[in-house]
Amino acid sequence: MRHLWSFLAGLVVAPVTWVLVTLGQDGSSGTIGRWVEIGKFNTANLIEPAVYLGVGGILLGLLGTLRISPVGPLVAGVLMVVPYIGMFVAPFEVRDTIPDGWKVFGDPLPLQLPVENGTLFLLGMMLIMATFSLQRWRRWPAPADAPTPAEAEKNTTDSEVTLTDWPPVASPERDTAAPITLAYPDSTPTEPLPRRTGGESPWSAPPRKPEDSTGIR
Repeated sequence: MRHLWSFLAGLVVAPVTWVLVTLGQDGSSGTIGRWVEIGKFNTANLIEPAVYLGVGGILLGLLGTLRISPVGPLVAGVLMVVPYIGMFVAPFEVRDTIPDGWKVFGDPLPLQLPVENGTLFLLGMMLIMATFSLQRWRRWPAPADAPTPAEAEKNTTDSEVTLTDWPPVASPERDTAAPITLAYPDSTPTEPLPRRTGGESPWSAPPRKPEDSTGIR
C-alpha cells in the first residue's frame, strides 16, 4: 500500500512542481529584467516568484527524503527527465507538444521555459538518484510490544532496589540469650580478700578473715 501512495504522490508532485518552477523562473527573470531597464528595484516584487520556487522545492524535498517508498521519487524523476531527453530525438516535436499560452492567476505560464534551460532535467535526476538509497527500500522497524502490567510492575520493583536497602531486622526473640562471660554459671561473687599489712612478706601465711562479733572464725 505504501508503494501505491508513493506512486500517486509522484504523479501529482511532478506536474505541480513543473508549474511552480515555471511561475517562479518566469516571474523572477521578468522582475529582475524590469529592474535593469528602469534602473530601480523593489524587492517586494520578487516575493511572489520566490514563494513559487520555495513551495516547489519543499514538495521535491519531501518526496525525495521521506522514507515512504522509492516509487514516488522514481516516477516523478522520470516524468521530469523525459521531456528534456526528447530534445535529443525530436526537439521541435517535443517543444510543440508542451502547452503554451496558459495563465495562472493572470500570470503567463510558459511551460517550455524549465525544459529549455534544463532546470526540469536537473530536478528529475536528483529525484532519480534519491531512489538508490537502500534505506528507502526497507520497511520501518515494527514497534516493540508493550509489556504487560505484571511485567511492568516487576521491572519497576527491581529497579527500585538500591545499595542503601538493608535486609529485614531479625526478630527480637533471638537477642534474649544471656551474654557469654568467664564466670561459672550460678556462682555468687566472693568477698574481697583482706590486704596484707606492711610487715608481712609475700611468703607468710595467707591472711585470715576477721572475727565477727560472735567469735566464730
